[in-house]
Parts: sequence; structure tokens; C-alpha cells
Amino acid sequence: MDTRLLTTFTVLARTGGFTAAAAELHLAQSTVTVHIRTLEQDLGVRLFDRLPGGALLTDAGRRLLERAEEVLDAVARLRAASAEAGAVSGRVVIGSPESLCASRLPGLVAALRTSRPEVDVHLYAAGTRECVEGLRSGRLDLALLLEEATDCADVTSEPVGREPLVLVAAPAHPLAARDRTVGWPELAGESFFLLEEGCSYSDALARRLLEVPDARPRLTRFGSVDAARNCVAAGLGLTLLPRTTVTEELRRGRLVRVEGPDFPDVPVRLARHRRRWTAPAAQEVARALARHLGD
Repeated sequence: MDTRLLTTFTVLARTGGFTAAAAELHLAQSTVTVHIRTLEQDLGVRLFDRLPGGALLTDAGRRLLERAEEVLDAVARLRAASAEAGAVSGRVVIGSPESLCASRLPGLVAALRTSRPEVDVHLYAAGTRECVEGLRSGRLDLALLLEEATDCADVTSEPVGREPLVLVAAPAHPLAARDRTVGWPELAGESFFLLEEGCSYSDALARRLLEVPDARPRLTRFGSVDAARNCVAAGLGLTLLPRTTVTEELRRGRLVRVEGPDFPDVPVRLARHRRRWTAPAAQEVARALARHLGD
């Protein structure tokens, strides 16, 4: 069987559309259609239902998907084994929270371009749920999660670092001038600009604020660290962010720390798919991530 057909099949299963699959594979849409039709004829089953909204896997298609991924995984191992004597090379896609993409990973990518020029690293900003789905679908090779643990049978993770959190506000904010620790009752009456749902430390803070009796916090969620940080710098409220994302603003005096409750450091976990093989290039990047984030 031509493994190109299996590649097209897995990409179409993940993207859910012939146009999207063709764009990712750099093929004409008609070629994707021919690949799928040929595979269906070879196997004697219908793999997709063609719907106005896209391509939906049939029961037979869902059963084939895991086996197809195993075959492609084995092919990748064979190719890597044949090239073992050469330089480590290849494309590695890392999913990571936006806060790490913006603050911690650019330096790593720059260092890898010097030490491993044949390894092409791509960063994809995403929350935990999207990172897990990316690992499952094969769109991501590795993922960084800001979580205490992962509760996914098909995803394995290991701690590689910890990110200190800081509660910050603009210098003119009333709580910024307090010479004592601000308690939960006071915080529960404030406006907060937090990262979107799915961000573990933002969700934990929101839950704690809402547990305060008669709490009336105003919680605004953003998908961007920059958006939350800029709203707070404008004096509109407070935010809780990894210290590395506000270091420059604290240095310049645009933001100041608010002495509040203790917020535990958030663990950084390096995750990968439990069953899928990790290519040499991804293994090299994983080792570099562990070193970089553990410093």
C-alpha cells in the first residue's frame, strides 16, 4: 500500500476538510480526493462521509485511523534508522502556553538554530486542551503544559521546571500602595484581567475569588498575555502572570507587585503522545527544553 494514501487519510481525518488537507499537504484538492477514493477502493470500505460542512470519519474510518498512524510511525522509524549516521534533522512542532512562547522559548529556538541548524523548530501557542488534542492528532510533536499533572491516558508528561507567579497592578492602583498583605476579601471586590479558561493558574485564581462570601470580582478573560498585561498597566485592574512575562514592565515601573496571598509556582510539564514514536530531532529538542526550563 502506498503510504502517501495513509498520510492523506490521517491529515484529512485531523483537518476535517479536503481544502484544509490539500493546503497542509501542498497538494491539489483533486489529488486529495483521488487518494481517499483509491484508499477506500483498496480497503473496500467507506472511510469518510462527505458532508456540506466537511469530511466526517465513518466507523470504519475511526477504526483505521489508529492503525494508519502506527504504520506511518513505523515508516518514520525506518527512515530515521537509515539516517542515523547523519546529522539530526527535521521539523519539530511544539505547543506551548502563550506566556512561555513569548518569554521563555525564543531564546531556546535561537540557541537551537546555532547548535542544531538542521532542526527546524516551530512554536504553536495553545492552552492545555488544544495541546493535548495536537499531540493526539499528530499536529504537535511536543507540548509544554502549565499543569500540576495530566489526566490523559494517551499523553505522558514529565516536570521540567516551575514558573513563579506574581500578582501585579499599575503603580497608581489603590492596592499597589498598601504596606500590608492584601487578603482575599479585598481582592474579591476588584477587577481582574486573566488568561482564557483552561489556563490552570488563572482558573485557580478565579475559583478562589468566587469562593469568597458575597464576592463580586469582575473577571475578564483574554487569550493573550499582552492584552491582559496592557489592561492592567492602564490602571484597569490586576492580573496574575508568570514572573518572566512581566519582568520588563516591573523593571520599567509600568507594573508593580501587589503583596497578596501566596501563589504557588506553577509546574511546567513536557508532554508527548504515549504511543507515538518521538523522532531524533524531537528527542533533541525535548532534551534542550528540559535543560532550558530547568535552569
